[in-house]
Amino acid sequence: MRIAGLISSAVLAVVLGVSSPAAAAEAPPVHAASAYVVDSTGTIHFGKRETRRVPVASLVKVMTAYVVLREARLSDTITISATDVRYAARGGAATAGLKKGETLTVRDLLYGLMLPSGADAANALARRYGPGKTAFVAKMNDTARALGLTDTRYTNADGMPTPSNGGYSTAVDQAKLAQHALASSTFRTVVGKQVHTVAKTSLHPAHTWRNSNKLLSRADGVLGVKTGYTNAAGYCLLFAGERSGRQVVGVLLDDANERRFSTAEQLLDYAGEQIAAG
Repeated sequence: MRIAGLISSAVLAVVLGVSSPAAAAEAPPVHAASAYVVDSTGTIHFGKRETRRVPVASLVKVMTAYVVLREARLSDTITISATDVRYAARGGAATAGLKKGETLTVRDLLYGLMLPSGADAANALARRYGPGKTAFVAKMNDTARALGLTDTRYTNADGMPTPSNGGYSTAVDQAKLAQHALASSTFRTVVGKQVHTVAKTSLHPAHTWRNSNKLLSRADGVLGVKTGYTNAAGYCLLFAGERSGRQVVGVLLDDANERRFSTAEQLLDYAGEQIAAG
């Protein structure tokens, strides 16, 4: 009877066109220490130590941008201070190449924050919209709690090692944050742009900022989002793309530099195949 039942089930599956579990596409190999992929319906396509609390390097800047977009007008202007420039230089961070005394709009500073991952831009924005960095970090943590990011804590606006490695988060929390941030058309425009040029004016020199997210040029339908690296966090990537009519968001924490981009591309396609298969 048991054998007959199994045969009947197999025949029924063929008749109905139902794929057996063994026929489902396999997830690509993921070497990152933590990883998570979810789509806009809440369907989870991949998870690996996704709730482990770890430093996330410059992925912190996603929250910085999110808070600024809630606090600022894009037309607001900020004059760069010597402290902004020294802060980034002293820590050996990535910078937007900002100069003391130049004045830029919040819109342009968001590009300087997210494309070249400028710690100088982060410092200027936090200084203005705290006001003061301590108050700004408090706003970041308040926002994290409001969004239900229960395993996230920030200690600065840029993910730099001091203090306390920029805090901690998880792959799950970073994906949730990206979903909220991507609801902003301004945020999507910024993180989806490969190059942003600021023409020279009497208020500032010219700037050309290139996006450190190589996935934008490697795959179709990519929306962004952010790269990151510190010794403690390793190479990180928060990414998003459109696949089979849904928004797919993924996170890779503590991976290898180039491998994170190829893995992200594979994970986006894998999620798309799963969605298409129903």
